[in-house]
Amino acid sequence: MAFAPQDPRIPDPNDPVVQEGRVDHVPTPISVTRARQYAVRLVSDWGHPTLADDAALIVSELATNAVRYGSVPGRLFRVQLTLTKTRLRITVSDPRGERMPRPRRPSPRDKHGRGLLIVRALAARWGVRERTVGKEIWAELDLTASPTEP
Repeated sequence: MAFAPQDPRIPDPNDPVVQEGRVDHVPTPISVTRARQYAVRLVSDWGHPTLADDAALIVSELATNAVRYGSVPGRLFRVQLTLTKTRLRITVSDPRGERMPRPRRPSPRDKHGRGLLIVRALAARWGVRERTVGKEIWAELDLTASPTEP
């Protein structure tokens, strides 16, 4: 829900990383589907199947933006999921830093422009960070229950 500008890469000693996974993708529409499937599988395998749908939707929206607005010929975009004791962080990075995303106010007739509104509605926190090359958009889901046993 809240935009949080702090850098999510700074480790919190009270909330250590438990699991992490990342995949680089070619910026094509099929990669959005693959990234979404990867997120569902990983989050479920990590014992949090109740977060899988929200994680998949966030990955789908951020990956779509990376393909649509952040692609550079010959460069990949990255999807990274990080599980800590208290949250699931989803990060999508792309090589176009000059195009920083921001939520829009689409009209009911607009066919696009709702991705970051969806991310903002699902995530406990989200933000954008410039990189040396490109940018990353991240969102966090809080863990509300203990993980299920596989």
